[in-house]
Amino acid sequence: MNQSLAGVRIIEFAALGPVSHATMLLTQLGAEVTQLRRPGTVPLALSATASPAHSYEVDLKEEAGREYARELINSADVLIEGFRPGAMERLGLGPDEMTSSIPGLIYCRMTGWGQHGPLAQKAGHDINFLAETGALSSIRNAHS
Repeated sequence: MNQSLAGVRIIEFAALGPVSHATMLLTQLGAEVTQLRRPGTVPLALSATASPAHSYEVDLKEEAGREYARELINSADVLIEGFRPGAMERLGLGPDEMTSSIPGLIYCRMTGWGQHGPLAQKAGHDINFLAETGALSSIRNAHS
């Protein structure tokens, strides 16, 4: 298997959908993924062959949790998150804060609507995307 990302350290802030899928693919290319997840949740099972090397419960609402996350990020090459717009900034873990204190950090933010434009600050969900593109109408009930 291609191990072109061997030695690359990634911090994943666990989320559903594209974030876990992306880290699964990166793990299959040899990256070492450390997953940070909310307390009381189980590690996301990415696949039998590409599960996170490490998965930790971290309460980002507590200063101790944010400090622990910062320590892990300090030794990372890449940070990937997919929270609602502004969430990481409110925690003091946004791209401006992290990249100014950690030169060379690649900060990846997965959003549904992109970084700019009229919907950029809105939370995105599958049903919203289907509706916005017009695809939702194709799966409606014939009587509606």
